[in-house]
Amino acid sequence: MAVRAPSGAVALEVRRQIMLSLARFGVILMGTVSIISGPSLFASRIEAAPAGVAHQPVQLTDNGANLVWAARAQTWIPTIYNPGYRQIPYPDGDVPWYFGVCTDVIVRAYRWLGVDLQVEVHKAGVGSGDTNIDHRRVSVLRKFFAQKGRSLPISSNPDDYMPGDIVTYYVPTAWFSKAHIAIVSDVEATGGVPLIIHNRGFGVQEENRLFAEKITGHYRYLP
Repeated sequence: MAVRAPSGAVALEVRRQIMLSLARFGVILMGTVSIISGPSLFASRIEAAPAGVAHQPVQLTDNGANLVWAARAQTWIPTIYNPGYRQIPYPDGDVPWYFGVCTDVIVRAYRWLGVDLQVEVHKAGVGSGDTNIDHRRVSVLRKFFAQKGRSLPISSNPDDYMPGDIVTYYVPTAWFSKAHIAIVSDVEATGGVPLIIHNRGFGVQEENRLFAEKITGHYRYLP
């Protein structure tokens, strides 16, 4: 399976988000040269990008390619696994950019494309009503994707899993939550098994782990 480049608007937004996060971290990539610099200067320049280009919500493609790229972009951003409860704004609320768990990969990927799962989950009424945490719980996202998207069969056939699909797992050996969630990549491992993009405690990674744990749900949500 060939890796497809994102559409122009998606590429601009993903690049902006990566650069914003790296700027706050104090690292700016210019071509192949890494420059250590103060975060405020570069962050302010990136934030000033034209609203009609960088900040415009982007429609997802049918094959989920843009969602995959929005998830893959997060592998560039250093993330500390922190499952602690935090109060966050509503809408468009997020924990600090350097924190994140498996569900945050999903939430941030959709949000970069103009879909705020914090709002959509709350409107759907599938959680407890707590906008700080509902959209960050695997159990709640499962209910949401089943209700608002497509609930697909669970199988051991890699051809059944398309780029941008959402897969949930039961991980008995996990340090924190036993429930896990990931996005199916558009890159395949040897043998044709798609990789997944997720955070299992070591930062956001793209790995050959689609069938590494027990799958509990398979969804497709491309609004």
